[in-house]
Order: sequence, then structure tokens, then C-alpha cells
Amino acid sequence: MTFKYYLIAFLAFSQAVPFQGICREYHVNRTIGSDQNKGDAQHPLKTIQAAAERVQPGDEVIVHTGIYREQVSPVRGGTEKQPIIFRAAPGEKVEIKGSEVMKGWKHIDRHTWMIKIPNSFFGTFNPYADTIHGDWLERGKWSHTGEVYLNGKRLKEVPSLDSLVFTGHNQPFWFTKVEQDTTFIWANFIGHNPNQQNVEINVRQTVFYPNKPFVNYIHVKGFHMSHAATPWAPPTAEQPGLIGTHWSKGWIIENNVISHSKCVGITLGKYGDEWDNKSESAEAFVRTTERALQNKWDKMYIGSHIIRNNTISHCGQAGIAGSLGAIFSTISNNEIHDIGLEQTFWGYEIAGIKFHAPIDMLISHNHIYRTEGGIWLDWMAQGTRITRNFLHDNKLQDLSLEVNHGPILIDNNLFLSPELAQIKLSQGVSFVHNTIAWKIWPTGVKDDRRTPYLTPHSTEIAGLHDCPCGNTSYFNNLFLRADMTPYNECLLPVHLEGNLYLSESRPSQYDLNAQTDSVSNPQIQIIKEKGNWFLSINVNSDWNKCKLIHISNLGKAQIPNQRFKRPGVPETFDKDYTGNKRKKRFISPGAINFSETGIQKIKVFTSTF
Repeated sequence: MTFKYYLIAFLAFSQAVPFQGICREYHVNRTIGSDQNKGDAQHPLKTIQAAAERVQPGDEVIVHTGIYREQVSPVRGGTEKQPIIFRAAPGEKVEIKGSEVMKGWKHIDRHTWMIKIPNSFFGTFNPYADTIHGDWLERGKWSHTGEVYLNGKRLKEVPSLDSLVFTGHNQPFWFTKVEQDTTFIWANFIGHNPNQQNVEINVRQTVFYPNKPFVNYIHVKGFHMSHAATPWAPPTAEQPGLIGTHWSKGWIIENNVISHSKCVGITLGKYGDEWDNKSESAEAFVRTTERALQNKWDKMYIGSHIIRNNTISHCGQAGIAGSLGAIFSTISNNEIHDIGLEQTFWGYEIAGIKFHAPIDMLISHNHIYRTEGGIWLDWMAQGTRITRNFLHDNKLQDLSLEVNHGPILIDNNLFLSPELAQIKLSQGVSFVHNTIAWKIWPTGVKDDRRTPYLTPHSTEIAGLHDCPCGNTSYFNNLFLRADMTPYNECLLPVHLEGNLYLSESRPSQYDLNAQTDSVSNPQIQIIKEKGNWFLSINVNSDWNKCKLIHISNLGKAQIPNQRFKRPGVPETFDKDYTGNKRKKRFISPGAINFSETGIQKIKVFTSTF
């Protein structure tokens, strides 16, 4: 063979298979770019999707200033060593929106305006013909996935035109009707002329989401993403989010501002199949899990995502959610607020963070407030650690643990919302050094739902078991109003030791060395100053009476026969919420180890944006 033959063969191969180690930068600039350009800094592309269709493992997409109204769907993934990176250019504000600006509104009466939109405008997906539906959705099934926004603020949908025109003439309401060829939207803009304001409507279901599973090792960094017509996301159906991983492995989503998703902001969820939204029972969810095992539900193929340093707000269902697809992932340093409030729909999947099967997950140093519920771990939480989170002003609960067998380690958290928590009917749970304001949700002594437990550190189902009360421990917690006497009657053993009970709190009869202080007034306040959050508390000098807790003190989760020790879990709990060292002779109950008495003001979180 000649040299010419080898040269031709090499060139053909290099075009078909990208050479590993040769990585490209693609630039995107909506103002000066064209999707016919090469994509370098001097000749940028116009859309992010055009870059997504060109990139290979190891490539990077750098997006420049502007509002990009598109749905980005990566067509291929990277590798662990060569991920595909999408990022906003340093120092530039890049917005990706699932909405379009609407002009041409016609004034009808008083504050009411109407617009006619050809259905062809929406392509294959019309959010105003698509209603919220799915397993465990209890009310508001008339509500559409579309939204209407006036100058960045969401207007509230109503179920009838009469509600808008006659009873809500001073409220920012909207109503929609879809006919064969036309979508009609009526809206009350409360005195504004919508043709002179910024009015946007949802037109895309997602903002950044692969259409197919197994698009692995994608990094998404530094964007402002909003306005997605996302569907209801139960654990028994595919879970598209405003941004989501689909059914994949190794994503990093960090330093983004995510807001105004109809349902979920970030999803680490399930793939879709013909059984979607047809499994509303305990037995059916077990079948869902078994089908996932047949679809590569395993550490080798799924999960191990990192979600960090994001701000997530104004989502109707959850800030971050995932069923099965979040295994072995880390959720850290996110600020999540205004979730599940004042919505037209409601169901049993609403929380700041909501996971099914959070296996060997780490949920660390997140700030969650003004949500219907804070952190909700539902079914098959095993090997999970919740540590150094700051929760307050949540409507229903800061923490809910529903039918899990553990082990679940909950340490050094600030749970400061005043309402209830459903934790009693999960086993293998250990609370160490938390500050807890809430009351415990009254429950029975057993939940009859047979929940899978797994081989340690895997997704292999080892067996099914109902959920009896007990196999729970509390060490060195500070309770503000919790009544722990329900733990006097449990089917499984409990261990409580070294806890401090203030005000109306009541210890269990099984609490060893419990300290009660009904006289001291902690005067707890949460203070925000220039992006920094502080906890102010009045500390009594008698509170330093705890002993240092070792991981061996926690025992093990009885049903899966698994201990709490795993990589990342300390041998001793000798550091508090702030990272300060606990000294053996002066160990305070609760999440913060106090070295001084009286009014203390401690910085507990710094907002990223």
C-alpha cells in the first residue's frame, strides 16, 4: 500500500471518530453569531443547540451575553475524563428561557386583555393544551403547564373566564382556551397595557434537558434559566425538569440561577416508559423499581451527579427532585426558596428537595426556606447523609422521612421551621447534634407498605419489609418544642441520649441524661444582612453537658443490617455546623458548639447570588 492510501484512510477515520485529547471551544453569541459559522471566538454560533449538536467529549461551549429563547437538548454525552461543558462566559449574564415575548394583545374590558395565537406557533407542544396530570396529583388537574408573566412576575391561572372578568378584576389572573387552530389567552394586567410591558408566555417544556437517556457527563455552569412548562413529576413517570439529567450519569450542575418552572427546577429522575403515571400504589412502585433494574439502574450507568451552588426559586412542585436517578449523588450549597406556594395545583410530591431512592446520597449545606416542605426522602433512602443544612420558614415541615429502612444519618442541621415533621415511620435513622424547632408529626406504630431494602451500597433489592416505628437514635440534639414521648411506644428499640429540651419540649422516657430547661428563652432570630444569613440565639451556660459521639454509638440500621459508616462520614462528630472543633469538655447540644454565653450571632449561610 502506498503512503497516499494510508493518508486518505487516516483522514477518513479522523472525521468519523474524534481523536481523544483534541478538545474544541465553541462560542455562541446570539447578537453576531450564525449557526452556519465555525463556532470559534471570531465566528460564533447563534444558538446553544447548534453547539450541542457539534460538540464531542472534551469540548466546551462558551455562551456570551444575551437572552437565548430555546430548548437545549444535548445529543451526546462526554466521558468521566472528558466531559462536555456548557458555561456562561466569565463575567457575562446569559439567560436561557423557555418563554417568548407576546405582543398584539387586544383590550376587552376594564383590565382584561386577550390574544389569539395560531396553534402552529407552538409546534408539537402547546403548554396551553397540556394540563397537569399524573400519579399522586390530588387537585388542580385543570391547571395548564403554560404560564403568563408580567415584567418577570407570574400571573395566577383561574379555571373559568368568569373568574377572571367578573370576580377577579383587580387581581393578576389569566385564563386559556384552545380550539382547533387557535389558542386564546385572556389576562388581567391590573392596569398595565401589556403591549407596552414585558409579557412572556411559556412555549417550551424544558430549557436544558436531553431527549434521550444515557447522555452522560455533561457540565452546566453559570446560566440564568427560567420559564419552563414542565409536567408534574411523580416517582412513577419520566421527570423532565427546567433542567434535568434524564436517565444518565455524571452531570455537574453548578452556579446557576434557576426559576419559574411550572413544576420542578432540577430533575435527576426516571426514564419514561409505557407505565408512566399508571403506578399509584406501593406495590406498583416496587414494580417500577424492578423495571428500572432492567434498564441499567446501577452505579455503573446511573447517578453520581453533583448539584451545587445553585439558586432555585419559584417552582410549583420542587426545587430539586428525582426518582431512582439520583443515586450516589451530592446536593450541596444550594439556596432553594419559594417552592410549592400559592399554586393552582397540589399533590404529594411537593418539597424543596424531594427524592425517591436516595441511595448513598449526600445532602449538605443547603439553605431552604419559604417552601411547602423542606427535604422529603421517600422510599428506599439507604446510606443517605443529611448534614449542615439550614432550613426555616417552611410551611409544613423541614424534614420528612417516609417509609425508609436506612441507614439515614442526620447531623449538624438547623431545622428552624415551627411546624411538623414526618419521621417516625422510617427505620435506621440517627439524629446527631441537630437544632430542631419542629414538632413531630403524630403517626401510628407501623406503616404496612412493604418497602424494598437493598444490598449495602448498591441498587440490588435484598428484600421487602413493612415500616415499624423505632430503630431510631437521637444524640445531643437541641429541641425547642418537640414532644418525644411518642417514642415511648415503638415496635423496634430506640436510643436517645444527651438531648436538651427547651420550652414546651418533652423527652421520651428512654432518653438517657436528658436535660430540660423550661426557663431559658433562646430568643432565636434569623437575620439577613447583605447576602449573609445569621442565627441569633441566647445561650445558657448550663448547656455544655454532652459527650463526644463516635460513629460506633449509632449502631446499625436493623432491617438492611447496615452500619452508618461509609466514605465521607466522620469517625467522631467533633465538628459543628460551622466547621469549628468540638472540645471534649465543652460540647454543646445542637448543631452549633457555643464557646460563649448570652446572645450569640453566628453566620450560617452566604447567598451565592
